[in-house]
Amino acid sequence: MAEGSPKVTIPESFQFQVSSSDIAAMSLMLFMERVYMGIVIILVKLFWKKPDKRYKWEPMQDDLESGNLNFPVVLVQIPMFNEREVYKLSIGAASNLSWPADRLVIQVLDDSTDPAIKQMVELECQRWASKGINIRYQIRENRTGYKAGALKEGLKRSYVKHCEYVCIFDADFQPEPDYLRRAIPYLIHNPDIALVQGRWRFGKLTKSSKTHTPKP
Repeated sequence: MAEGSPKVTIPESFQFQVSSSDIAAMSLMLFMERVYMGIVIILVKLFWKKPDKRYKWEPMQDDLESGNLNFPVVLVQIPMFNEREVYKLSIGAASNLSWPADRLVIQVLDDSTDPAIKQMVELECQRWASKGINIRYQIRENRTGYKAGALKEGLKRSYVKHCEYVCIFDADFQPEPDYLRRAIPYLIHNPDIALVQGRWRFGKLTKSSKTHTPKP
């Protein structure tokens, strides 16, 4: 004999009813929330000043008399870990930054565990170095601290002690050539600012990678 389906009973204490007044109150709350958020958005658009309005910014000027001395020395750090798909793009973009070559140090911090990829990254650095770019390929014995540890280790190198500013790009970043010329002036003319962060713009996607373009 087949058993009947079990019956489920709900105690009266768990039963409730939603009245029309409750629905009206909830609708009013949602409406007021939307009105509030709309007012906030309007006020932000009207009164929130863009960075170039809130902070002092002057373009970097090429001075024929002083040469490149008015440009601070910038260290660009690119931490990497088995970046087979994007290492050429990020190294190439950093090497093409519009900044005096004698005032720029590019440091590729390679924590790759694949020997073949490490060799490819090193050869790419050597290729740009042969073009006169001050680029250094740096490895370490262990991955202590992972990306942060690699950046910290890079700052200990003697050849970066004279650098006045540090710029960090992830391995999949492709900064536009004028990135430093737009970002560094914020630091130069505003002593209270210690960090300038660029917004990301996603580039073309492939099956295995994607790139980002930072903008100050």
